[in-house]
Amino acid sequence: MTAQRTERLLNLVIALLATRRWLTKDQIRAAVPQYADCASDEAFERMFERDKEDLRELGVPLVTGSDDAWFDDEQGYRIDREAYALPEIRVTPQELAVLGLASRVWQQASLAGPAARALTKLRALGVEADESSIVGLEPRVRTSEPAFAPLYAATRDRVPVQFTYRTGRTGDVATRTVEPWQITSWQGHWYLVGHDRDRDDVRVFRLSRVEGPVARVGTPGSVQVPEDVDTRALVSGAVAEQPVRTARIALAAGAGQSLRLRAGRRDDDAAQIEVEFTDADELVEEVLWAGAGAVVLAPDDVREAVVSRLRGAAAAHGSTQPAAHGGDLPGGSR
Repeated sequence: MTAQRTERLLNLVIALLATRRWLTKDQIRAAVPQYADCASDEAFERMFERDKEDLRELGVPLVTGSDDAWFDDEQGYRIDREAYALPEIRVTPQELAVLGLASRVWQQASLAGPAARALTKLRALGVEADESSIVGLEPRVRTSEPAFAPLYAATRDRVPVQFTYRTGRTGDVATRTVEPWQITSWQGHWYLVGHDRDRDDVRVFRLSRVEGPVARVGTPGSVQVPEDVDTRALVSGAVAEQPVRTARIALAAGAGQSLRLRAGRRDDDAAQIEVEFTDADELVEEVLWAGAGAVVLAPDDVREAVVSRLRGAAAAHGSTQPAAHGGDLPGGSR
């Protein structure tokens, strides 16, 4: 099935689900963009008949009827909601945990594309739309990285971008100009793979290290994506190449238990520990979870990353005081 035909069927399902009234052929033709483009009534009739059969073959319960109890000469269409809805589903605690993790990635965002156009046209026809009936028809990716949406759009539109990036190894910050090829997920993190114009080479960028806005610096369609590129292999290779480093962390009594376990210090209450790591961002998040009871003493780039996160949190809550990372802990400083 072609993408155009799939979108047309999706539009048709959205239109028929988004109202509790029976929709006439004229209303359906006006609501579904592809039908409005038909050159003649005969072309619309043929297309609509094929689409009805396709929906029924796909198991969509398309039914006919009329809102007028006395005159039923104008037949209408809608989808039987009770037959279309899923039955009650029972899941085990383990399955529920997996679904909970999945829901962090796939969530229903604001309506867009075919759904928005279909609902707008229905409202223009005076048909009251019920948006709650079509939740789940257009899954969207929702992430915590602000850079995800603009970089995904740039990848889709094949347009070069420019952004400020903080490297994972040294913590250095620089402006990067990139021809985006693909965004992919690896080990719980999102990465952009593309051609770095400044270095004239293929590079992998972790989205959580993109700082500030993402700007488009070219025209859509100007990026050529190699046909044989294996982005997941590039990402896995880049992640595996990260060197093992050691961080020195000061801990308050009874604090930072996960950090102590990571350092192999299960049975003592040491004031300082050493933790090996390859992913600086992951270590920063673990230190932040320990709150005021953990202070990074070294290396400097990890410490500065913690301070930067604390300052950002303070600014977001309207604090005018600089965020401290240290205080009275052994080896800590304000």
